[in-house]
Amino acid sequence: MTDAAPASWSTDGPPTNAARSVTLTDLLRVPMHRIRLVLAVALVGLLAALGFVLLVPAAVTANAVVAVRPVVTDAFTPSGANADRAVNMNVESRIATGTEVVQRLASAIGGDPREIRDALEVEVPTGGQILRFSYSSPDAQRAVRGANLAAQAYLDVRRAMYEQQRAEMLRSYDASITKVAAQQTAVQKRVSAAKDSAASDAALAELAGINNQLTQLNSSRTEIAAVDVNPGWVTQTAERALATSAGNRLLFLVAGLFGGALLGIVLSYAWEATDRRVRSVADGRDATGLPLLGTVRRPGFRGSPRAADADIRYVAMAVAERVRQPARVALVTAREDATALTAGLAVALAVDGREVFVADDSGRTDRLRAAVLADRGRLPIDPSRPHVPKPRPAGSTPAAAATPATPAPRRPSPHPPGARPSTDPDATLTLPRVTSALTDSSRPATPDEVSVGVGTVRFGTWRQGADHGLVLYNAPPGESDERGVAVARQGNAVVVVERDRTRQSDLRRLVERLRAAGVTPLGFVLTRNGRA
Repeated sequence: MTDAAPASWSTDGPPTNAARSVTLTDLLRVPMHRIRLVLAVALVGLLAALGFVLLVPAAVTANAVVAVRPVVTDAFTPSGANADRAVNMNVESRIATGTEVVQRLASAIGGDPREIRDALEVEVPTGGQILRFSYSSPDAQRAVRGANLAAQAYLDVRRAMYEQQRAEMLRSYDASITKVAAQQTAVQKRVSAAKDSAASDAALAELAGINNQLTQLNSSRTEIAAVDVNPGWVTQTAERALATSAGNRLLFLVAGLFGGALLGIVLSYAWEATDRRVRSVADGRDATGLPLLGTVRRPGFRGSPRAADADIRYVAMAVAERVRQPARVALVTAREDATALTAGLAVALAVDGREVFVADDSGRTDRLRAAVLADRGRLPIDPSRPHVPKPRPAGSTPAAAATPATPAPRRPSPHPPGARPSTDPDATLTLPRVTSALTDSSRPATPDEVSVGVGTVRFGTWRQGADHGLVLYNAPPGESDERGVAVARQGNAVVVVERDRTRQSDLRRLVERLRAAGVTPLGFVLTRNGRA
């Protein structure tokens, strides 16, 4: 992801960057190139969700509903419009989850009271006298039993509280009745002992008042004793068929997958921020400040082998336009291996009649030869391609140089009589996309030489290529070996950049080293030979 326009280098300073807009493609390029990281983290998230689903059993929740009624003397008295105010439901909810209910529930089903308190939940709908008991447990049967026992325990606790309150009131009335009955007995004795009518009338009036008081006390006690202290009843019991599982296992898996993918995208941006790599031509220009010589697609990736060979031929045209023989061109990289591009470029330059010497001092000659042979087999040789004259050898006369080149003697045609011969005078057998050509008949091929069309590709070390007109040096990575920069000082340099692999910091450092050594690179080539 980049946010700067192509830079322009000066000989005495860093590149000048002009701001450019960041497109949606730039934002998507980072996670797409870090797709393996995103997929790995998404897979970890999916495995974590799968492990949670398999190892942690799903909690089963059972519900029981209790209708709470106010304790009144007249059970048929309506409670009015505000039914929830006849009983304080907040207090009832606290009693339902209180210590006494939890202790009874723990004694009935067994377990730690703290776990039971966490598993028990009481809901109070607004504007009603309803308590909904919810109990969660990994076992469905335990959840059903826990919900029913919690509802019944609440009713028992609440009934016990009302009964205790009624018993206290009855004891108070009994004490008052006993006291008034004692007063009644004393007054009756006074009436019996009265000797005159006045004293007798006064005692009788007092006795009548005591009798009325005693009657009222007995009546009130009877009403208190007749009060229904039932705090409510269970309107819906918990059942196994009505129990529900907490969450959706498939939803957990989907959440784990998408959560891991999101985390992977975030990590990809974090990794990109610390490990910036060349993603496009604009990134290459920003990092090097050099012109683009061409882009080379990898065979099988967004193009056929023919398209990749055409890319190399266009790069060869750009290089040939900028150098004149004798030329020394070093293909330098930061950390990557440019063997494939060196071989392809050598074949593309030699097919027009040039003698190309490929130099390598890192022991990769066998790989170079194999790559040249492979590229020569894929390269279609057109007989109408213009012939590039070979450089004039030292000591030759101008007359000899002006004499037209004599074509090589034609070999006997392998075609049977009557067959239509090939239009290519040097072709011996026509195969799809494979054409063999003759080398100079006066000079036999050597083990370090490969004929390509009307040209040749030779292999050796840098010192062995001193007498050749066009030398391509397959330089070792510049971060570990300085020979590529040293060779570039004697000729020209082409910076090879591998898309999605070359780090921008390494590329900037390589170009700075070339410029510090007095080398002005011809440009850079963007290849697609690897993935980040």
